[in-house]
Amino acid sequence: MSDHSGRSGDSAPSGHPTDSSHSRHTREAELLSRTAPAVFRLNGQFLAASELIARPAGLTATWWQVLGAVLREPLPVSGIARAMGITRQSVQRVADLLVERGLAAYEPNPAHRRAKLLTPTRAGRDAVERTVPGHAELARRLCEELGGEEAFERVADALQQLSVAMDALYPEK
Repeated sequence: MSDHSGRSGDSAPSGHPTDSSHSRHTREAELLSRTAPAVFRLNGQFLAASELIARPAGLTATWWQVLGAVLREPLPVSGIARAMGITRQSVQRVADLLVERGLAAYEPNPAHRRAKLLTPTRAGRDAVERTVPGHAELARRLCEELGGEEAFERVADALQQLSVAMDALYPEK
């Protein structure tokens, strides 16, 4: 489309977007409208599968997730919440339950006197260990369903890329 000077531009003389600009925005909105519900559904599917895997180990999916976040090193509740992408208050409730049930313990945090570190107990580590066979079986079945390791890797990479992009758009405060 041309403006009054005869030059080609992105806007019509009235300032309205051109058809190609509108088309691109419509396509972008359509892609988001397909992506978000798929991710929400996927989250629910992973939570349901995780519940099935965690239950025989005496855990819930959320307990398993919180214990998994501190297997390598103790973390404050706020650090676990950041890693999981949920509120600190939600993690605090789960952490307190894990401690109450003897699956985790609080230890002093040398970097912050009031923000104690959560660490798994032997019982917590044993419970997580009991999830390994179910986790491995789900991984095997998913890999097969997706068409092999290369396809699975592409999916994992795409999901990580999406997460990084969302972090860039909405950085933590």
